[in-house]
Amino acid sequence: MDDLPWIEDGGKIAPKDARVLSKLFLDRLQVLEEGTPEYQHARNTLIEMNLSLVVFAARRFRNRSGGDMEDIIQVGTIGLIKAIDRFDLSREVEFTSFAIPYIVGEIKRFFRDTTWAVHVPRRLQELRVGLAKSRDALIAELGRTPTVKELADHLDLTEDEVIEGLVASNGYVAGSIDTPAGDESGDGGLKYADTMGDVDPTLDLFEDLHTLGPLLQQLDDRERAIIEMRFGQEMTQAEIGRELNLSQMHISRLLNRTLTKLRTGLLPD
Repeated sequence: MDDLPWIEDGGKIAPKDARVLSKLFLDRLQVLEEGTPEYQHARNTLIEMNLSLVVFAARRFRNRSGGDMEDIIQVGTIGLIKAIDRFDLSREVEFTSFAIPYIVGEIKRFFRDTTWAVHVPRRLQELRVGLAKSRDALIAELGRTPTVKELADHLDLTEDEVIEGLVASNGYVAGSIDTPAGDESGDGGLKYADTMGDVDPTLDLFEDLHTLGPLLQQLDDRERAIIEMRFGQEMTQAEIGRELNLSQMHISRLLNRTLTKLRTGLLPD
């Protein structure tokens, strides 16, 4: 572990620093032997440093969570773990851009599988109770919500069994979207259907911006300057041409070529 910094609490790392450190830890994770203490340290630190991505994605579903965001964050963390395990540095894409679809996909799958009430086997009923007690105990011990792995270790179960229990625990109650929301005397007939969330457009923007960053770094100095002047400073093509001593038509061709290059990178295959 001499080549990796020791991070006591990855959750306290600022997002900007987390992006830089994540590259370092992901690079090291590729060569560490799975199951070793060094591997577990690197993997767990990556999870802690990137939990803010899970929280960000979970907010998109806050109006569908039934008031319990902890379960949504737990499920989103599963997506984060899958992203860490499957990330390949050779893809030349930001980890955040790679991880967000995994996190959102896991949360969407969670809601898809628990939209209606189902018969829950006794084994899963008992597991649900055990998970609730273990989570409360670990929160008191750790001062934060435990990860799936920590719950699995505490209960001497596999992570898949814990995930199964978390999903099953949300299949107990089926609420109609026509159920009145809040106090009947003051909600004006408002129903839960009226409060359901929609797709958060800022999430797509977040993904696009993180994907666009590495692509901008691949442009040459002149291309980046033109993009900055056109979209950052909102200069006209004629103004850019005067700034760079080029004709407006030449600027138009360069701008179109650069934008085509960026679109190709954003929409592969």
